[in-house]
Amino acid sequence: MSDFGGMEDLLQDFLVEAGDLLSGVDNKLVDLERTPNDKGLLNDIFRGFHTIKGGAGFLNAAELVTLCHLTENLFDKLRNGELAITPEVMDVILSSTGSVRDMFGYLEQGVQPTAADPYLIESLRQAIAGNLSSGHAAPAPAPVVSAAPVVQKMAPAAPASADGLDWNVLFESVTGSASAVAPVAVAPVTIEAAPPLPMHQTNEDLASKSPEQIIKAAVGRRVTDKPGASGPIGRRESEKQRDNSIRVDTSRLDQVLNLSGEIGLTKNRLNALRSDILNGRSDTETLHALDLAVSQLDLLVSDLQNAVMKTRMQPIGRLFQKYPRIARDLARNLGKDVELVLSGEETEIDKTMIEDLSDPIIHLIRNAVDHGVEETQERLANGKPEKSNVRLEARQEGDHIVILVADDGRGMNAEKLRAKAVQKGLITDEEANTMDERQSFNLVFLPGFSMASQVSDVSGRGVGMDVVKTNIQKLNGSIDIRSSLGKGTTFIISLPLTLAILPVLLVRLGDQPFAVPLSMVREILPIDPVEVQEVGGRATMVVRGEVLPIMPLTTLLGWDAVQTPEYGVLMQSADQSFILAIDSFAGREDAVIKSLDDFRPKGVAGVTTLSNGQIVLILDMKELLGAMGDTRGVSRRALLAHMAAPALAA
Repeated sequence: MSDFGGMEDLLQDFLVEAGDLLSGVDNKLVDLERTPNDKGLLNDIFRGFHTIKGGAGFLNAAELVTLCHLTENLFDKLRNGELAITPEVMDVILSSTGSVRDMFGYLEQGVQPTAADPYLIESLRQAIAGNLSSGHAAPAPAPVVSAAPVVQKMAPAAPASADGLDWNVLFESVTGSASAVAPVAVAPVTIEAAPPLPMHQTNEDLASKSPEQIIKAAVGRRVTDKPGASGPIGRRESEKQRDNSIRVDTSRLDQVLNLSGEIGLTKNRLNALRSDILNGRSDTETLHALDLAVSQLDLLVSDLQNAVMKTRMQPIGRLFQKYPRIARDLARNLGKDVELVLSGEETEIDKTMIEDLSDPIIHLIRNAVDHGVEETQERLANGKPEKSNVRLEARQEGDHIVILVADDGRGMNAEKLRAKAVQKGLITDEEANTMDERQSFNLVFLPGFSMASQVSDVSGRGVGMDVVKTNIQKLNGSIDIRSSLGKGTTFIISLPLTLAILPVLLVRLGDQPFAVPLSMVREILPIDPVEVQEVGGRATMVVRGEVLPIMPLTTLLGWDAVQTPEYGVLMQSADQSFILAIDSFAGREDAVIKSLDDFRPKGVAGVTTLSNGQIVLILDMKELLGAMGDTRGVSRRALLAHMAAPALAA
């Protein structure tokens, strides 16, 4: 049963708004650490935290209010110049924002959050007292007395509640009514002997935390997460219900409304023309008017479709804003000086992709900070600046979104990658000898691939990268690697602009049409038996000097071939290029994808309906190729089995 009966709508609004505010606060805190004299930035952070506290007060989330109020006191000290911004102070503040995020997890489940970690509360009090910062001019309080902040309190003072909370103080902190009354200092409370926390402990032993723990602090732990378990990183299953909502600019809704009105007028015009034609009026003027009305309707429907699709688009900056905190904490954990540079935050992408991109990008940033960037001594020895840059960039290229995760670290060694893959039995010596640099880099995506030595030039680059690639492919995207020894590595993610509409090429096997993603298609060419050669027992063709294997669509689908393919579709993915052998093709269409949630055959991404009402399967080429394993392709004889003998012998 929910603790917020009658306030569910208010709770959901608070979680959406407060979640965005907290992500913004985390991002600004990282900027503040680099520019500690930026008072405007500090005021923005203070206002964001104050707004969160106010919303928590309306929900009667006492523990959240208490934590926010204590953190506000620390912000106030920083704003007034009573404390200096140091890495130790920032660690405590970021630990506080992480605890606030954890409390949001409880609120999402409809329960009041539990109290914050006493260690964190004490760390905040020590920070307020100036015990974590050498820049504080005031003397430190006696060790046996807690540094209780001065609060504003109405006189006469009401007694504290049974749970120890002074609700007058909480009410005043939320409503701001205390500004009209004189402040009364609360006397310090003597406690058991509690010496000041050592400086190296004020960051909650950040140096001892694992990368998973650091990421959890930035992303948030949920009440459904089991204690001690690593759990999923990023978006939880329990968040999907709240994530179904979307923010849409009113101008886009106005555009949809206007187009709907125009379509209504065109529909009325078509109805009138239909009546005229049914009544026997079929002169040239009437037919011309019908043609114009149909053309107008086609244009309006296309515009409406685009306008509706734009309502699904969201700035990718909402995803990017949580990564500076993650990069900062990981770098501090590793003793490195790393700055995450964001670019292209205004780039818009389908909302469903934003949600599913969270985990892959977190993993790429973690790998860049942990394994891509060198240690400080190594950078200085190589003539590089002490501070390293990790760049996260998004941009639109045609009908695709490109996301880059780049570092200026040590780069990847193709030779060592191949040697490690052979050692682990993932590839053979023969395969390793035929690999170029690009193919060698892609070895990190193989399941189970990792570099054992932490001092290797490619230390750890393959850990979990197969999961990253799989998640990207589920979005009909691709990922590629560019790297240069001593200069850095760049991961390039390419995604379709939207998942709702997919440009496809219609191909045929006999009379049966299939749809393949147009993003993989490079060209269509005839299959001339004379040009078909056999290399390594597989049928191939030479296209502009490149030897490409021929893969019949019948073989990929497990069908029996009844005729020799006449055409080939040159297809290219991040892994390979090949020629898809088909009987014929039926043109290009923009397919509206319908997913198959209950029953999804292997190798089928979804279905679409053609203009004639025919249902067509949209093929998942990556999955079909993966199912073939090492048996991809067929022999020349098998490919041309249904061709006349003279042609076969050629």
